[in-house]
Amino acid sequence: MIDDIIREITSTEVTTTSAIAKLCISLLLGSAVGFERKLKGQSAGIRTFALICMGATLAMLISIYVPQEYLGLKNGDPGRIAAQVVTGVGFLGAGAIIQMKGSVRGLTTAAGIWMVATIGMAVGLGMYALSITATLLILVVLHWFERWEHRTAMGAESRIIRLLINCVVTDIEEYRKVLRDNKVTITNMYLEYDYDEEVTRLNFVVLFKESTDYVGIFEQLRTLNPTHSVSLANQVSI
Repeated sequence: MIDDIIREITSTEVTTTSAIAKLCISLLLGSAVGFERKLKGQSAGIRTFALICMGATLAMLISIYVPQEYLGLKNGDPGRIAAQVVTGVGFLGAGAIIQMKGSVRGLTTAAGIWMVATIGMAVGLGMYALSITATLLILVVLHWFERWEHRTAMGAESRIIRLLINCVVTDIEEYRKVLRDNKVTITNMYLEYDYDEEVTRLNFVVLFKESTDYVGIFEQLRTLNPTHSVSLANQVSI
């Protein structure tokens, strides 16, 4: 009995039993990745990743089923059904990316959405070992690699320095120099001019070490130009 079920599930022929089994497997694998994303506070969580993975599996099953059942079909390429999954997932990934106040979040989630879709396609093809391995590797990348990234640069942590300057600043090199002189690594920058109010909003995404004297850095930054405020915020995880 069990041998018959395993044989049917692993068969290249699409049957009701094998299709249901593959959808259940893709549900579990997609949910595993979605659970990790939800723990990180991302809007795309368990339901989103599970639906994407199952949808990709279903598209792949249809691609296999069409030539299997309609042998006389000469025009058209059934493989296009699965190929369009990658294109469609791109729109979902773009929706997961958010830009806010100089920082971008959602890139990792967008990449995870794309990866989960390909896992779903692999499940549809019956490549179970590859699908499970890919899911485990995704979880390793999302969890352990993040820890490794945070430990690089001798324990430096990502922060955002926000400056509100009471004039239009055209040369920001002096601000960069202050940060470089204090051994602060700049990883990104965001600059906004408000010509009506004659103010400049300047954000630096930097790597701060625990020993960094950020109060002293603030004092140096505020003396460069008339400054309304300087603030330090945590970099949003992606």
